Amino acid sequence: MKKKAHIIKEIDKGSIAEELELTTGDELISINGTEIVDVLDYHYLTKDENLTVLIKKPDGEEWELDIEKEYDEDLGIVFEEGLMDEYRSCRNKCIFCFIDQMPPGMRDTLYFKDDDARLSFLQGNYITLTNMSDEEIDRIIFYKLSPINISVHTTNEELRCKMLHNRFAGSALAKLKKLKDAGITMNGQIVLCKGWNDKDELEKTMHDLSAFLPEMVSVSVVPVGLTKYREGLQELESFTKEDSLEVLEQIHRWQKIFLTHYDTRFIYASDEWYLKAELPIPEEDFYEGYPQIENGVGMIRSLQNEFEDYFNEITGDDRSRNISIATGMLAAPVILRLTDRIVTKFPNIRIHLYTIINHFFGTQITVAGLLTGGDIISQLKGQVFGDNLLLPEVLLRSEETVLLDDVNIDEIENALQTKIRIVQSDGKSFIDSIIM
Repeated sequence: MKKKAHIIKEIDKGSIAEELELTTGDELISINGTEIVDVLDYHYLTKDENLTVLIKKPDGEEWELDIEKEYDEDLGIVFEEGLMDEYRSCRNKCIFCFIDQMPPGMRDTLYFKDDDARLSFLQGNYITLTNMSDEEIDRIIFYKLSPINISVHTTNEELRCKMLHNRFAGSALAKLKKLKDAGITMNGQIVLCKGWNDKDELEKTMHDLSAFLPEMVSVSVVPVGLTKYREGLQELESFTKEDSLEVLEQIHRWQKIFLTHYDTRFIYASDEWYLKAELPIPEEDFYEGYPQIENGVGMIRSLQNEFEDYFNEITGDDRSRNISIATGMLAAPVILRLTDRIVTKFPNIRIHLYTIINHFFGTQITVAGLLTGGDIISQLKGQVFGDNLLLPEVLLRSEETVLLDDVNIDEIENALQTKIRIVQSDGKSFIDSIIM
């Protein structure tokens, strides 16, 4: 098999790699005499304090570099391939898969389904374990990769095979025990589908997952997201307010059990359940350090607390500003409460809140992160926005200014004839974007 080339794409400023005069186009050959298969090898081997790194220059010359550094200090190299290997695609055909519900004609990267343990470790992605061989599990254990985020969905093996449309999906759960026995830290996820893995099935799953404590530190329960593009897919229903109340009652009951026996709530409902049920978001202590905040668990509470902490530090005045905010239907009531608080200290600041309905994916999709430029433009055309139109950063791909439908921020500014300001997802940034 031909050896993979690990070509350097960028060198971080002030890094060890820059000091060694490594440049774009250089190729990493080996570290301490070991060829690099992928990013896991790289991270493992570069932790040491003393390294011998073999680099091949574009003209074919080879440099052998002896490096002394702090343990775990990064070399400052960015490679052309983020994983230093091909991304592994998902072999499942899950009944709830969001990618299968995407409209045609979007950019190719949006249709790629990953199920790669390396992305779980590096970026927090969730994996199903169905694509992983025993050798790959052993590799995770050898490298002591933690945490690994796992999409469990159900512990009923037969049901899991049906939900994932993969005859190996049930037996893949045995890998959980292997990871637990090796001391690998895990987080779990349950995408709840009405009439499938809820009610009694959810009861069984929450009970069964207790066997993986304390290595499995948390499990999130999130409602299935359903777009309007489901032709030919399994028929699924959205959860109602009454359904959400029932799900929360079930989860809260189990949280009390876990808290009594394991000193942790362990199972957490995503914020969407509370908003659907029209219940208050729990207090910060309830989330025990927010182990699943990136999965929408406690995100609103964190925002509210950051908001209040900063709000109580600042002094109001008579400054005058005229600000507009656009967000999704789910977050709009929360944002409205926060803006109402701001005008109590800054009475001359006018804030207009626009709630954007998601026509692109369908009105059942209510989160701000799935709004598109086209919907924002069509629903706000002709409005007067004042000093700025504020948009949440969750709309954008990482480090880019493009929304899901490939409309960029400049295009929205031109279409709406206003200046757009992207707001980070913390309370201080939210307040500053309005008052400054």
